Amino acid sequence: MAAIGFIWGIGGVLLLLLFAILRLAPMALALDAFPMQWGHWAALVFSVVYMAYAEGYKGFHLGFAPRLVLRARYLLSNPRPDLILFAPLFCMGYIHATRRRQFLSIGLTVMIIGFILVVRNLPQPWRGILDAGVVVGLALGVTSIVYFMVLLRFAPDRIQVAAEVPVDPQGETGAWGSNS
Repeated sequence: MAAIGFIWGIGGVLLLLLFAILRLAPMALALDAFPMQWGHWAALVFSVVYMAYAEGYKGFHLGFAPRLVLRARYLLSNPRPDLILFAPLFCMGYIHATRRRQFLSIGLTVMIIGFILVVRNLPQPWRGILDAGVVVGLALGVTSIVYFMVLLRFAPDRIQVAAEVPVDPQGETGAWGSNS
């Protein structure tokens, strides 16, 4: 049962990210159908580089991906039917997380939804330019999750983020959790 939670937690998040990549990539790839001026090209380069750094490296690689993998590993030691059923939500920090983590996860989601609502109304090539950056960031995020899964298997002590699970009344966070 615990292994199902681990697989469902990480697999569900990976499916969500891959779905987003597949939905956005056609808009980015459609840029070749539009005449691009130097300002468009500059915006495209900025979008891709910025999102690779901000979303891919800072957001996913330094925070989300290692925490996702550690929270999935937490399920291996603390299998509860409710957490296993909602493993992707658990791994993303929406449930059974510190209040701070829940607030940050929900706040980031609201911000992303707002961004989506604004960008979807932009005309091409601007929408494709922004979507290209998001696709690069999400692809780096998927790569980071796979990287941390491999690291978890071969060098788990090299993952240096907190799982951010709540502390139980005895002051323990579980075998793999950390509240720092």
